Amino acid sequence: MTHRTISKQTLIDWLDDGAELAVLDIRPAADVGYASPLFATNLPADRLDAEIDRFIPRRVVRTVLVDDGKGTAQAAVARLAAAGWSNIQALEGGIPAWIEGGLDNLPTFDIPGVPFVTKVRDEKGTPVVTATELQALRDKGEDVIVLDSRTLPEYTREHVPGAVSVPGAELVLRFKDLVPSASTKVLVSCAGLPRAILGAQTLIDAGVPNFVAYLDDGTKGWTNAGLKLEIGKTAAYGEASDTARQFAAGHIETLSKHDSLLYIDQANADAWVSDKNRTTYFLDVRTPEEFAAAHLPRSISSEGGQLLGVAYRTIAVRGARVILVDDLLGVRAKTVAHWLQRRGYEIAILLHDFKEAKLSAVA
Repeated sequence: MTHRTISKQTLIDWLDDGAELAVLDIRPAADVGYASPLFATNLPADRLDAEIDRFIPRRVVRTVLVDDGKGTAQAAVARLAAAGWSNIQALEGGIPAWIEGGLDNLPTFDIPGVPFVTKVRDEKGTPVVTATELQALRDKGEDVIVLDSRTLPEYTREHVPGAVSVPGAELVLRFKDLVPSASTKVLVSCAGLPRAILGAQTLIDAGVPNFVAYLDDGTKGWTNAGLKLEIGKTAAYGEASDTARQFAAGHIETLSKHDSLLYIDQANADAWVSDKNRTTYFLDVRTPEEFAAAHLPRSISSEGGQLLGVAYRTIAVRGARVILVDDLLGVRAKTVAHWLQRRGYEIAILLHDFKEAKLSAVA
């Protein structure tokens, strides 16, 4: 049994060796903010024991806990080792030791969201509209809609006035219901940059006929311009109509036409999840409401929009396989796969008839 403290240099070496590795930043979420300096999964110490199995499915995976340098990680290592985690250790000195001397040239657990999406933006030339420009469009009576690509709870907390909540993986699926006219200008927003840029570029790459741009710096840019945000669940996506689904079916093929997508069935998924030698994440990328109504055994609800820009919040094992579960149309799974494959993730897709399964359960 291995449960010890490792040095900064050892973690640097492990981040480069290609073997499976989990890194958990166990500091409070408020201290971590949007991202650990390591871009590791944040699982606060007070939730660690109860939730670690969700983030790290196999207890033999090499696992590193990172804290504030005050000993919380070492105590957690002792507890988890006693509970059966056979290859767990703490980073000596925690985050203070990791960032000592600066972050230049240090590896990260995941590709940071902002550098990835800004590279996408620069390569693709994703259009941008500022808060001031949006307000001017509205003042002139222009036909413009703002789609907020964050989760519904984030949107409800605060958002650009008049925006509609449509998490990023839902944009293509719900688009035609929310934007019936090709002349409507579409702006995608989030709290800053990553999900807005990917959301906007997803729609552009999917070939929607509208002008699409991202709202520069999202809600942050709005308040920086001296404008007030709106609070509450004021406008959100609904169930996709047949028209929206037909529109999405055609446009998702445009988005994924150059992607190499691997499709598997339930038997393959069961074998992968049960594999004692390889970690597999079995992630249902539909909405939480759809997951609650019907889902596959052993799958985990993981909204696709979150995986687009902040995959490290869910996928805590580097080098793991990822199965994306969706309905038979597969729009959300194909959207997520389109971007995660570009970030080096090994992706497979499982499409399932949840509607039929629900009817069978009722019968």
